[in-house]
Amino acid sequence: MSVKATLPDGKELQLPDGATGADAAAAIGPGLAKAALAVRVSHPEVGEQPQTRDLALPLPDGARIEILTAKSGAPALELIRHDAAHVLATAVMELYPGVKISIGPAIDDGFYYDFDFPDGVSISEDAFPEIEERMRAHIKAAEPFLRSEVPVTQARERFLAEAQDYKVELIDDLVSAAAQGPAPLRTVSLYENGPFTDLCRGPHAPSTASVGAFKLQSLAGAYWRGDSSRQMLTRIYGTAFFNKAQLAEHLERLEQARARDHRRLGRELGLFSFSELSPGSPFWKPAGMVIWNELTDLWRTENRRRGYREVKTPIIYDVELWKQSGHWEKYKENMYFTEVEDRPMGMKPMNCPAHIQIYKDERRSYRDLPIRYSEAGLVHRHEPSGVLHGLLRVRHITQDDAHIFCTEDQVEREVVECLKFGFAIYEIFGFEPRLELSTRPEKRIGDDAMWDRAEKALADALASQGLEYELNPGDGAFYGPKIDLHMTDSIGRSWQLGTVQLDYMMPERFDLTYTGADNAEHRPVMIHRALLGSFERFIGILIEHYAGLLPLWLAPVQASVLSISQPAAPYALEVADTLREAGLRVHVDDRGESLGRKVRDAELSKVPYMLVVGEREATERTVSVRERQRGDESSPATVSLEEIRARLRDEVASRS
Repeated sequence: MSVKATLPDGKELQLPDGATGADAAAAIGPGLAKAALAVRVSHPEVGEQPQTRDLALPLPDGARIEILTAKSGAPALELIRHDAAHVLATAVMELYPGVKISIGPAIDDGFYYDFDFPDGVSISEDAFPEIEERMRAHIKAAEPFLRSEVPVTQARERFLAEAQDYKVELIDDLVSAAAQGPAPLRTVSLYENGPFTDLCRGPHAPSTASVGAFKLQSLAGAYWRGDSSRQMLTRIYGTAFFNKAQLAEHLERLEQARARDHRRLGRELGLFSFSELSPGSPFWKPAGMVIWNELTDLWRTENRRRGYREVKTPIIYDVELWKQSGHWEKYKENMYFTEVEDRPMGMKPMNCPAHIQIYKDERRSYRDLPIRYSEAGLVHRHEPSGVLHGLLRVRHITQDDAHIFCTEDQVEREVVECLKFGFAIYEIFGFEPRLELSTRPEKRIGDDAMWDRAEKALADALASQGLEYELNPGDGAFYGPKIDLHMTDSIGRSWQLGTVQLDYMMPERFDLTYTGADNAEHRPVMIHRALLGSFERFIGILIEHYAGLLPLWLAPVQASVLSISQPAAPYALEVADTLREAGLRVHVDDRGESLGRKVRDAELSKVPYMLVVGEREATERTVSVRERQRGDESSPATVSLEEIRARLRDEVASRS
């Protein structure tokens, strides 16, 4: 008997029956055997997605495998961060006898573990050096991660004897969940590393030594199971990498991110504020509204150029609409409801059913299609308070929304045009988009035939343009697959911006029709499209991407006129009036402060241009130009008033 495995390059390995991932790595070569951390296993021919497994587990026959090493990117980092969480728990249990442990997963950029410390014991970040020192000792010891399958009753008795109540509850929940399925739960997996044993699905690397570099970062409170009626636990966050250089690079990036935090910059620049009177909903100040309105003008102009017609729809609807659309069943936990004259109503979390009402208001012919509606649509979504994050995660959301109603034959062209529209918008900001095709989620409406057709249509549209994309299985909308557009900002962070979603279900649910050339009734296809995502989140991303140094066309104040002396103040006002007549946003600083102080204040306010005027400039009708973060122009030192007026106006018009 033997086991066959296919490698990423298509080559096949023949291995003895019962061979493990470690055996496969050894069969490929001794270097790989030494570097191997885990193995990714899949059966793509039956739709099975890759699953990371321990090297010590037997390989299934006929699987595709990939041996993970430190060079394998995100899957390998996730693995060692999970390892680091177990090492953290090991250290904390040694240092704080009687502590209860709950869960410790890997997360984006790091890991955490939640602890319930004994009465009278609390820790602060001052404890981190001691915990880290103990963690380093366990990592240096290269303690192996040993997996065992243990009968449920035995595992439960063990954690009960150790007074690890949270582990007992987790086991009980696993048993209850399995009781609803085809077979009861008989065993659970435990992982042992050194003196520590945890209830864990895995996988893990061969030993703790794979955690090359780590750092504990912060503390937070976290309710057990996210339930505010349950025990508040202490969450310790950390991050881990394969070497110190990677860790240092990450910490530097975090420091840059802190300096660019849009919440701090928004406060310092007077753009927006928040209040507990309306959590998760920004209050936009005049300077912030300048940015908002400039983006709205761009959105409106570019939509009009591409044949979109702007609409405006209500915020509150009868709940029957949300039942018909499917939001009631799939999304009601995230919605807000009220009653109007004893009639249950819901605030819209999305604009699509509203645009459908406009489509349905008239009879439609194939000659009318495609119909493209756009709306800066205000929606409300109940985001838990714990995930609210400045402009990036809000409850009051203004989407740059659009919906296209088209024939089946028009789908590919419309999807392609949506993508081209997105590319054109992102080019203005210097963003290079990365595409992701997200397919059917577990919770969805519609049958598999519909999903097959919709996913193929999006894949065909991408292929027709030769566009590269990544597959993101299971992350589609509940009503259809989508193409998401991501960008990487100036410090290397990835953000999802736009989305193009293909929907056969809403037209079916709302009985949308058009009269075809054959004079028969046909069902249109619906495309959901947003490119900025939401105005709030996009502005937050822009502030952090530019570190507050917004380009001239977006800057709330585009030029600050600085008078050197009091006699030059009237000319400073004249300069400002001339620029305002050209549509520019100008501030005059004629305070009795030194020029150095005025320049410093303008720099702190991140004004793109400082125009310095004194008595000589007033006589010659010129200005001395300083650009933000560049100082005095060397050639020429001064320019005429008309020249700077034309220069700034042209730069704004080009959105450079």
